[in-house]
Amino acid sequence: MRSQDTTGMFENIRNICLALPEATEHIDGFGHNTFKINGKSFVISGENENGFSLSFKSDRETQEILLQKEHFYKTRYIGHHGWVSIQNPAEENWEELTDLIQEAYLRAAPKRLVKKWNELQNR
Repeated sequence: MRSQDTTGMFENIRNICLALPEATEHIDGFGHNTFKINGKSFVISGENENGFSLSFKSDRETQEILLQKEHFYKTRYIGHHGWVSIQNPAEENWEELTDLIQEAYLRAAPKRLVKKWNELQNR
């Protein structure tokens, strides 16, 4: 059962991810909310004994920068592919997380959707 805070965090993630063109949400075999574009995951969120967890696709350069910050850590099992996680993000982290989620989407999206995204941003 999800706590009130965790439910709010899931809703934030869902709103950010599903606002992106053609993004979809799936529940994976472990019960994680996984957001995909064209069959490729770009965000995975879930709940564990420590609370809410958010993981997102990144490149290795960005990953190294984020790992130097206090709240970020390399995602278990897929961190060697550039994935980064944060546990129980604070309210002040959400602006940065929104940008990182959008970057994750663009890393996974096909070129036509990257073009569409860039056109929407330049309006």
